[in-house]
Amino acid sequence: MANHDSWCSFEGCCGRRDGTARLIDARMPELARCLTLFQYVQAVTGGPVARIDQAGSYAVPSLRGEAFAVRPGSIALRIDGAGVDTAVVARDEDTGSVALRLLDAEGRTVHQGRLLSEGDRLLSGLASTVDAGASAAGPPVVPDVPEWENGDQLAQLDAVLADGGAARREAFHRYRGEHRPIEVDVVPAVLDHVCSVGLPIGVAVFAPAAMQACGGRVHVTDRTVGGRVFAAVAESSVEIDLAGVRACHLVRSTAAHGPTSALELDDEDGRCVAVITQFGMVGEDVHAAWEHLAASLPDA
Repeated sequence: MANHDSWCSFEGCCGRRDGTARLIDARMPELARCLTLFQYVQAVTGGPVARIDQAGSYAVPSLRGEAFAVRPGSIALRIDGAGVDTAVVARDEDTGSVALRLLDAEGRTVHQGRLLSEGDRLLSGLASTVDAGASAAGPPVVPDVPEWENGDQLAQLDAVLADGGAARREAFHRYRGEHRPIEVDVVPAVLDHVCSVGLPIGVAVFAPAAMQACGGRVHVTDRTVGGRVFAAVAESSVEIDLAGVRACHLVRSTAAHGPTSALELDDEDGRCVAVITQFGMVGEDVHAAWEHLAASLPDA
């Protein structure tokens, strides 16, 4: 499994040189109130294999089991309330930057929102503080989550959000929908194709207990010699280290337009780190073009 240092180094957002730090309430709905307070944030979610970065303001974040939507211009964040242990607002004493970080029980930063305006840095002082350990004082409220075996697209995403999808992948023979392994190397070609033809896509990137998603047209793609793939999707930047992707699965599940394909990228531990698909209501022509592309992808 990726260690703590590798998560931090890939995110590029987890420095520990904090001059001041304040614990805030990591439970919903207080956390949602805090996040939506800020007007201009650089939001980053990811790990050593995949990362998403978007500047803007937060939509109301959702919990696993609740409704979820990806809207243009807003940062779409979904969390597993049972997995987010602590929320911290911290100032880096060297740079003076202020960031809100969500940490899991192992102390890993699973999501960061760096406050880009002085107004937001001042507003961060209004966030409700808690005493050390208070964030785990009571069990988090988690809505009922449908079983992924017979569930829709959101049930599949929530199964990944719970534990990286490890338990789901081990028992994937129980899944009732279509699923097949495909070649990992097709991912850059898929991104290049949707960029060239102007086909919008949705991308979700996972960290432990956190998922950040975006949707829209791919403006730019790039690939380094080392195998890292970059894509500018709408207002977001997505980075995938293909060298760290062990497997790719094409999974179809019910969504707004019926059965919808998703490319799921797994790391060496069998945990899903990113999903490329269509979210919510899109044009029928967009959905049909995406499904035609997915059907053409070769089996592994």
